Amino acid sequence: MDDLKELINKYIDNKLSDEDKIQLQKIIREDEKLKNELKEFDEIKEVISMLKTQDPDKDWEKYWSHLYNRLERGIGWIITSIGAILLLTFAGFQFVKELIRDPELALYAKIGILALIFGIVILFVSILRERIFISKTDKYSKEVKR
Repeated sequence: MDDLKELINKYIDNKLSDEDKIQLQKIIREDEKLKNELKEFDEIKEVISMLKTQDPDKDWEKYWSHLYNRLERGIGWIITSIGAILLLTFAGFQFVKELIRDPELALYAKIGILALIFGIVILFVSILRERIFISKTDKYSKEVKR
């Protein structure tokens, strides 16, 4: 029985040797039900072979070839970056608000603290964007195309 399953699998995959073909033909002559099932497999294979598959990479290339789509993504990143910078700067400012309100602290020290927080936030957002970009283009993190 396992030999028959193996023969049928080889038949479906078009991997039958001449010896296997002779053996399968002999079995088919004796079993009309198996003969009909193999005919059905042939019909299914024929229908499947007529189906066309779509290449998603071509769809993405077509999508990114349009200027609007590229602009939309770029503007989205710019607005997101600005929003993140503003929110993180505000959070940093709230964190050191009491330090800045100190009347004994010199004005240049207050400006320096704010500039430091603002700079750290910008660097953080820049590094985050770089990591996201690299993860999308890193050949070692993508799945292998089949």
